[in-house]
Amino acid sequence: MPGWDIPKVNLDQLADHFGRRIGSAEFRNTHFSFQMGMDGVEQFVSTPELQSEDSIGDDPLPPGQVWVLSPGGLEEHPGLYRLDVIQGPGSGVKILNQPPPAPFKESLRCAEQNLYTRAKTLVGDRDPRAHEFSVQLRAFDAGKSGSATGVGALLALCSALLEKSLKGGLIVVGGLNLGGSIEPVYNVVSVVEAAADKGAKTILLPVTTRRQLIELDDEIATRVTVVFYSDARDALLKALIE
Repeated sequence: MPGWDIPKVNLDQLADHFGRRIGSAEFRNTHFSFQMGMDGVEQFVSTPELQSEDSIGDDPLPPGQVWVLSPGGLEEHPGLYRLDVIQGPGSGVKILNQPPPAPFKESLRCAEQNLYTRAKTLVGDRDPRAHEFSVQLRAFDAGKSGSATGVGALLALCSALLEKSLKGGLIVVGGLNLGGSIEPVYNVVSVVEAAADKGAKTILLPVTTRRQLIELDDEIATRVTVVFYSDARDALLKALIE
């Protein structure tokens, strides 16, 4: 806020002030937030101790941000991305990456159209056509295309518009077509393994992948909670912080 000086807080310094050191296990279960505005919108604050530049933390991201995992394809391994969406007055969707990767541009176009056509069931009485969305795709490994990330893109748009964060430690998988159907994921075991390697605690997957997971390694299965969704609205309800 203008005119406010918000001090930086170091968890070790805070712990020393109270006469004890916080262990790493406790760090993972610690969340900081503050409320803004008349509506009391809750904003989560990540700390350096809880963040890693190339892995998924346990803290909820701010509204409009979501971790997504592209399943890749014949020439690309599964790739980790973070989608950052900021909304304001205006209309339309603007991609800040220039030039945007063509597969991601198509995923975002499908997400945008589904937001418009299914606004009532996704965001209630809020009108997405009265808002401009600025979108940035951040790649965190070798994947650069952002292909088949439509469900994650739609959740990021909804999160920004609703001003609500998604659950911490969550990664979203799934492509979306213009009609609202969820695209199949054919290499789901590799996708879940990649999610575990990146530190995800929960992975949101299309329910059509359920039978493939019988081949998932037991050790990976104990590290990641798999949550299935049937459609985009179901994915949003399961992703949002209650």
